[in-house]
Amino acid sequence: MSVAASSLSFIDGSVLKVGLPAIRAGTGAGAAEVQWVVNIYTLPLAALFLLGGALGDHQGRRRWLVIGTGLFGVGSLVCALSGSLEPLLVGRALQGIGAGLLLPNSLALLNGVYEGEARGRAIGIWAPAGAIAAAIAPLVGGWLVDNVGWQSIFYINLPLVPAAILVALTRVAEVKEPEKA
Repeated sequence: MSVAASSLSFIDGSVLKVGLPAIRAGTGAGAAEVQWVVNIYTLPLAALFLLGGALGDHQGRRRWLVIGTGLFGVGSLVCALSGSLEPLLVGRALQGIGAGLLLPNSLALLNGVYEGEARGRAIGIWAPAGAIAAAIAPLVGGWLVDNVGWQSIFYINLPLVPAAILVALTRVAEVKEPEKA
């Protein structure tokens, strides 16, 4: 569950790099404008990362992982349905907000559930799984951009979102640790 949720961000980041030239051509955006497709995601992610972790500590890590994953999914759908730069930027901002909430809680859930050697194994699976997803995504994304269109790269996330949320809600206990916030 933590792997699926956090992989959304890694997949999205690597697949987007492949799609930027097509996004620029498809939206008629200039170089500075298309850079905002990256920046409008990164800014809320960075700004909310610490807040997302603190919210998880106080109100529940699973809760904020699910909320963040849902927002990321809504943002992905907005991006996939967009045909111009403005709605794409709105979707990317939603993805950044979602990632800023889900990423810190993804790893925090692993830390809260596992102890000692098991924790090391869990994190040892979490990190390379995200890296593998990020490595495979440009291949799939390149094929999609060439054969379907740039909007299709945002559909990659959509099956992962409900799967991650379902697993979180049915298989993961809520963890709150306000004293550690």
